[in-house]
Amino acid sequence: MKKSFESVFKVDNKKTNKEVVSDYQIFEDKDTLDLIRSKIIQNIIDDNIPKDMNLNDYINREIDKNVNGMELSSFKRSHIFNLIENEINGLGPITELLKDKNVTEIMVNAPNEVYVEIDGKLVKDESVSFINDDHILRTIQKIVQPLGRTIDSSKPMVDARLKDGSRINAIIPPLSLKGPVLTIRKFKSDLNDIEDILRNGTLTRDMALFLEACVKSKLNILVVGGTGSGKTTVLNILSSFIGDGERIITIEDAAELKLHQDHVISLETRVDNYESKSEVSIRDLVRNSLRMRPDRIIVGEVRGGEAFDMLQAMNTGHEGSLTTLHANNGKDSLNRLETMVLMGGIEIPVPAIRDYIENAIDIIVNVARLSDGRRKIVEISEIDGFKDNEINVVPIFRFEEHGLTKDLMVDGEFKIVNKKIKTINKIKSKGFKLDFLGDKNE
Repeated sequence: MKKSFESVFKVDNKKTNKEVVSDYQIFEDKDTLDLIRSKIIQNIIDDNIPKDMNLNDYINREIDKNVNGMELSSFKRSHIFNLIENEINGLGPITELLKDKNVTEIMVNAPNEVYVEIDGKLVKDESVSFINDDHILRTIQKIVQPLGRTIDSSKPMVDARLKDGSRINAIIPPLSLKGPVLTIRKFKSDLNDIEDILRNGTLTRDMALFLEACVKSKLNILVVGGTGSGKTTVLNILSSFIGDGERIITIEDAAELKLHQDHVISLETRVDNYESKSEVSIRDLVRNSLRMRPDRIIVGEVRGGEAFDMLQAMNTGHEGSLTTLHANNGKDSLNRLETMVLMGGIEIPVPAIRDYIENAIDIIVNVARLSDGRRKIVEISEIDGFKDNEINVVPIFRFEEHGLTKDLMVDGEFKIVNKKIKTINKIKSKGFKLDFLGDKNE
């Protein structure tokens, strides 16, 4: 049985004028706009679009039927037309945000609470709104259903990716007390190689040359940072330094890496879905990858029991592996690795775990989003034995902040803080000469 219009899109007509915010400041009364949208969208839900009718004619007909005799300016009519067309051919109110290259993240917290990230900063977008919670839920379902996923009260959370590589997370009641919440982290196609992030000021040319030498010399690299700091972007760019003659296995929850080498096998996890297919975890895929004769293993992010399997791979001949980990800095990342191994049910003494980590990881790349929204590689470190029974993390490059400029931009500079490094011998053995590290490495 089809739901009634009121049950699917119930418009609250008791809002005061002060509470009403019009889309694009076009409609003085947002309830009027919502009512028009609701009725037309209900027809879409009911599959009432005639197959033999031109889409433009259909939308115009529906607008005429539902404006209740109200005279619309051409601007208002065009606005309603675009909203309805986006419902049919796009993803509703967020369609234009997905097209906007300046928007890197979209966060729908409530019908009239849509936030976007632009240049690393969050702003509320007053130009975009949903009718109500059911409208948000319908948009979420329209996104996840073609991906073979489902979301409802029995499975109220979904994490997936769109065709362009953008990541989507949705969570609905009863887990979300506020109502349906949608978060989309867009895939940035404009940061494809090291030159792109050099132009952005993410690092210096010396740092870029050093990282290229590390990857090509098959050092094991851990990229760490907070949420939205740019870990995956850096991992993707580091992966681009791997040669075409190597067999690369990538393992991710949601495939974001875009490698252009000839010999790449991309693996993606699977969660339980409505087709009753069993879950396949990162750990399952890491273990399986070891049987696939990899030259390099790249794990999008370690955050559980797979940490031990990744370390084991790094320690048993799979040099040049790369992965990311959510942590604030290099030292914190090693503590998290240690905890992950312990939580993975591996009965190994803590000193043995630390030995494992010290032998496995060569370089730590720390990425951060600064207070002004810019993303930078704030430190590149190497692991060099133990100090006071703790793994010794030695900084090589560091971004030092000096404060804020008048326009609140972070003032700082990149510095080489240590020129005598342990890993230089392996780098030099592969034919790389890094003059900027000075004669202490001769």
